[in-house]
Amino acid sequence: MSELHKPVIILVEPQMGENIGAAARAMLNFGLIELRLVNPRDGWPNERAVAMASRADIVLEGTKVFETSAEAIADLQHVYATTARPRDVIKKLVTPKAAAIELKELAAKEIKTGILFGKESVGLSRDDVTLADTIITVPLNPDFSSINLAQAVLLVGYEWFQTDATAPASVMLNEERPATKEELGHLFARIERELDNRGYFEPILNRKPVILKNMRNMFQRLSLMESDVRAFQGIVKGLSMKPKDKKNDGDNS
Repeated sequence: MSELHKPVIILVEPQMGENIGAAARAMLNFGLIELRLVNPRDGWPNERAVAMASRADIVLEGTKVFETSAEAIADLQHVYATTARPRDVIKKLVTPKAAAIELKELAAKEIKTGILFGKESVGLSRDDVTLADTIITVPLNPDFSSINLAQAVLLVGYEWFQTDATAPASVMLNEERPATKEELGHLFARIERELDNRGYFEPILNRKPVILKNMRNMFQRLSLMESDVRAFQGIVKGLSMKPKDKKNDGDNS
């Protein structure tokens, strides 16, 4: 399997260099080398991460840093979020083992994937979870369900490495491909802009963030293709155009 189609590991706002290094070490144990950081608290590069990584240099040297989660996943086509299941978000929920099977199947179809991990203190925010297509939840002792960042990466990486999944035969007509998160982001931004222009949110300003999150979650569940996004862009453009003046039908009465 090419490195291009192995899942990308994305650590959102990691707080300690040691945890980044331990996560990098866990990644390389299972053949994962693409690490992305979103707004690391102590900056990057980090000497403590290097010390803890225990020679996982190939991971650290290729690490990329982003300001936002949206930027970090822009080129990806299917994203998983590791978190406890939010009560107010309707998304597919899988275990690490089930996610690993899906990841191998998606890789066989040359679909680029990523896995979001939240910061040590509070995990992923609801906004970050909204960006994902699927939620990964680790079955743990309900009386003690706390694991650290590196352990979470280790668990998911282990299941991915152990899984030998063969993707079912599929036909992609006209070289279709799933939309990237960047393309979906442009669509969401355009819909929001057009709704704002028409004063849609004015009577319910306090509900605007909830409505937009629900909209994003709905579109994520649709698993849109590139052509679907283009079609929606065309629909939004058509709806935003001013209606043409009706031609005089000749009745002057």
